[in-house]
Formats: sequence, C-alpha cells, structure tokens
Amino acid sequence: MASVAEHTGAIDELPVFWRSAPSPGTPTLYLHGVPTNADDWTPFLERGGGVAVDLPGFGRSGKPGHFDYTIEGYDRFLERFLALVELDRVRLVVHDWGAVGLALAQRRPELVERLVIVNAVPFLPGYRWHRLARVWRTPILGELAMGATTPRTLRLISRESNHAPGPLPAAFLRSVTDHFDPGTQRAILRLYRASPSERLARAGAALGSLGAPTLVLWGTEDPYLPGAFADAYARALPDASVEHVAEAGHWPWLDRPELIGRIVEFAAGP
Repeated sequence: MASVAEHTGAIDELPVFWRSAPSPGTPTLYLHGVPTNADDWTPFLERGGGVAVDLPGFGRSGKPGHFDYTIEGYDRFLERFLALVELDRVRLVVHDWGAVGLALAQRRPELVERLVIVNAVPFLPGYRWHRLARVWRTPILGELAMGATTPRTLRLISRESNHAPGPLPAAFLRSVTDHFDPGTQRAILRLYRASPSERLARAGAALGSLGAPTLVLWGTEDPYLPGAFADAYARALPDASVEHVAEAGHWPWLDRPELIGRIVEFAAGP
C-alpha cells in the first residue's frame, strides 16, 4: 500500500489542496464530483498512486466568490494545476462533475494517456438534469435547499445514491459535511446554473478527438445519471469499452469495493 502525502499550494493566490502517492510510470489524476473532494480517492491512491486534487469550491481548496465556477473555469484551473505539480501527461479518472477534466482533455488530448469515466455528468446530447439538480438550478429555491442541508438531511438524501440499504457510509458523509460550507454551496449553485443541457452537449463536442484507451464504468443503480449515457460516452470515444456494474449506485466503488482495483489497474495500463 502506497503512502499518501498531503500538499498545499496556490494558483494566483487561490489556495489548492491535493494528495499524492508514488506511482510507476505516468501518474493518474483523479477528479471528484459534487459535493465531495479528494477524500473520494484515498483508497485509489493507496492502491496505485497518483494525484487527487480538491477542485476550487470544494474540500480544503479555496472557495472565493470571484472564481469562475463553470466548465471553462475548471478547465483553465486544471491546466494551471498540472503546471503547478509539473505533470505534462496523466492517466485521467473522472467521476460525476470531475467530467470537467474532459474539457481539458478535448482541448489538449496529448495530455491524456488513458481515461476512465465513472458515472460522470454527461457531456453529451439528450441529458436532462435530475430532480435535486433542478432545485439547485432554480434561484431562491436552490439557496433555500442549500440552507436546509444538514448532516441529518444529507444522510436521508444519500439513501437513494447507493445499492446497499440505508445511507452512504458514515466516513463518506462526514467528509462531505465537514466541508459543506457557504463557499461550497455557492460553487455548486453557480456550476449547475451555468450548465444547461445544451451547454453539456457542447462541452463534449470534441470527444471524438480523444484517442486514449478508455474504460466507461457505470453503476446501474445511479438515480441521477442513467446508464444509457455510459453507452453514449463509449460511442462518442474512439477507443472505449463500457462496463455496467450491477448492484452499484452513483459512487459504485462504495457498493462494490473491488472496483477500486479495476479502475486502478485499467488506468495503469497493460
């Protein structure tokens, strides 16, 4: 098991937090979604090494009001982050809104050696936001929903996110609630409101330019992102295979821990 280190730095005075562990060959960059942070990826780093960053607005990274919480804003941030950690090539793993990494990958496909897409926001035609996202996208209603989100309500909401009965694991929920401050709430609202369905489709217009070997892995019991979009991602990418994982939800590795090894091994390559 690799030893995982914690790091802090800054990009134009924006505090940035990330974790890393030694890896053979090209490092894997892990990108989390909403509302989590790099804690998602600690068991992956322990297994195969790599780098996992808290995206701006989440976890221990900065959450300033002036940051551009859009697909384009995260695209630019990730390019600057790779320069900060001196990586000119990565193996990329994205989950949920970690899909923002696909924007950078399309703009600079030479950066990505291998790619894993896990229950990611569809940068594809035809997606319509799920119920909770529609609430967040609605002015005033979204702010009220954020204000009403407590550890108890988060536990209740999380019951629909996984296959196992009951809420998501306590350690996972604690990681979310520890960092679910007004800065994170603002980042979520701005990101969702800047991302109507047609904008998501445009964000994936150049997926065909990504020639990296790709695994699309999808928990079939995801209440937010239908499995049909796993197949759509695989069709849009030139060298992709798809695996639909039964008895697994939105964070499929929480229901099926063996998927950690599957993802790490694919990212590492043959």
